[in-house]
Amino acid sequence: MAQLRFSTIAKYFILVVLAIFFLTPVYVMLVTSLKPLDEVSLNTMWSLPTSLDFSSYTHAFQELAPNFMNSIYLVVPATLLSAVLGAMNGYVLSKWRFKGSEVIFTVMLFGMFIPYQSILIPLIQFLSKVGLYNTIWGLIITHVVYGLPITTLMFRNFYANIPDSMIESAQIDGANFLGVFRHIMLPLSISGFVVVAIWQFTNIWNEFLFAVTITNSDNHPIMVALQNLSGSQIVQWNVQMAGALLAALPTLLVYIILGKFFVRGLLAGSVKG
Repeated sequence: MAQLRFSTIAKYFILVVLAIFFLTPVYVMLVTSLKPLDEVSLNTMWSLPTSLDFSSYTHAFQELAPNFMNSIYLVVPATLLSAVLGAMNGYVLSKWRFKGSEVIFTVMLFGMFIPYQSILIPLIQFLSKVGLYNTIWGLIITHVVYGLPITTLMFRNFYANIPDSMIESAQIDGANFLGVFRHIMLPLSISGFVVVAIWQFTNIWNEFLFAVTITNSDNHPIMVALQNLSGSQIVQWNVQMAGALLAALPTLLVYIILGKFFVRGLLAGSVKG
């Protein structure tokens, strides 16, 4: 009994130490964002502010607000489109297999390993020719296409756990391809959609390379604007830290609200593959 109690205490101690270690940068960001600029220095990095100053948050919000909305206009449709298309791909490749389906799935998975940098020039040339360069819709299409391999993989693994007898029963009742998908697969894959939505939302919101190369100034998402917030000569670290916390707030809220569904959905799709 004593040995079990000691083991439990040791585990919690290790977890607390690791939590403090990983939360240390957040502490530095928070206290720095609440200090006036004249108190910000390396020597006082760990010290608490002498007085709370929220002006850095006001400044950061005023600078980032337009770009914050650009990120919303980007992330919401890109996440929804990639989730729906990935669900349909996973449905076809797991339950309606045809000759060559495994080859198509393997080729799609290769898209996960293509570095962004290798396709930037042809991507920009293509978007320029079709009139989507420097537009939010150009970024949306880019993220949807680049997200299809991972969303297809997630949904394919998730749908592999659904018994084929359910689909056969629906077909006997007269349901066609889309009918089975709408009435059987979609209601059973809510947790799968939550996993994919959180994954895509986080990746698209935090992505920088496509955002900085495909869009200019007025259409920049928030992560590019956060980089530009630092300035060219003097870096207002309190404003920079406040902006970083504001930019991270949406993804943090998503994980807080949907975190338990995320873990449940991952476990649901991890049995078969």
